[in-house]
Amino acid sequence: MLGDHFLSLTDCTGDDIMDLLAVARYLKKRSRSGVIEHALAGKTLAMVFEKPSLRTRVSFEVGMTGLGGRAMYISKDEVGLGTREPVQDVARVLSRYVDGIMIRTFAHQTVVDLARFGSVPVINGLSDESHPCQAIADLLTMQEHFPSLAGLRIVFIGDANNVSRSLARACQLVGANFVLACPENYAFSEADIAEFGDDWGSVVQQIHDPLAAVTGADVLYSDVWTSMGQEAEREERLNAFSGYQINASLMTHAATGAKIMHCLPAHRDEEITDEAFESEASIVFDQAENRMHAQRAVLRLLMADDREDVLTAAVQ
Repeated sequence: MLGDHFLSLTDCTGDDIMDLLAVARYLKKRSRSGVIEHALAGKTLAMVFEKPSLRTRVSFEVGMTGLGGRAMYISKDEVGLGTREPVQDVARVLSRYVDGIMIRTFAHQTVVDLARFGSVPVINGLSDESHPCQAIADLLTMQEHFPSLAGLRIVFIGDANNVSRSLARACQLVGANFVLACPENYAFSEADIAEFGDDWGSVVQQIHDPLAAVTGADVLYSDVWTSMGQEAEREERLNAFSGYQINASLMTHAATGAKIMHCLPAHRDEEITDEAFESEASIVFDQAENRMHAQRAVLRLLMADDREDVLTAAVQ
């Protein structure tokens, strides 16, 4: 069972992840059957955005509404976290008004401080260090396309960023194999490696030859080479990642039936060709939809009064 917050997958166990996936599948099935949920009726989620987003905002807002509650968008200009008002003050004020806080921000410490000083559940919608909601959606999508998560070979072709870091941890927790295919200067840090513990080098690896990395891969996963806040590095990154593009040639080295994933937004014909993105192997939009279902599971298990009941129903 999840704790009081959802900040990073380093705080989770394998059982926590499987519980989330079970509830996400259960809620998705009920939604598609026309069941109207009321578990969060009368409850409000504050959504604090220091970074813009399409999927995070819409999926959380629609997801919260679909559980009977409401979501409130708060822009960075309205709050001024750490500038206009200290994080600890914002946390305590919001906790008097709402039942939960979701934040999409830069510094991971901001997420930690909101949870530390607030008195309601805090959800990390994205920080520079971690993107746990994306990783749960990714695993949910893989469950729908493969018989089991255990033993899958997932190759993330890009840098050691918040998405790859969270997905690597998620794979480690559920028994999948994760490979980061990246140039040497964009690899996991020593601190990242230490967090993977004894699984480093076996369950979690990094390989600097993209062809060797994708050989036998079940999933080829891509992300933009230049994320928000890295615009000044764009030309340097384009040069560094030359040869790390997901394309038809690279796909020939993957396992039969391999799938293509991307957390979006995509820079087509940079990190992934348009041909690969639109191919039958692509499950990118299943993945995007599953952000909402995964996050509804997080909301339900953190904010509802029937946590044990919904989990029992989901695993039956």
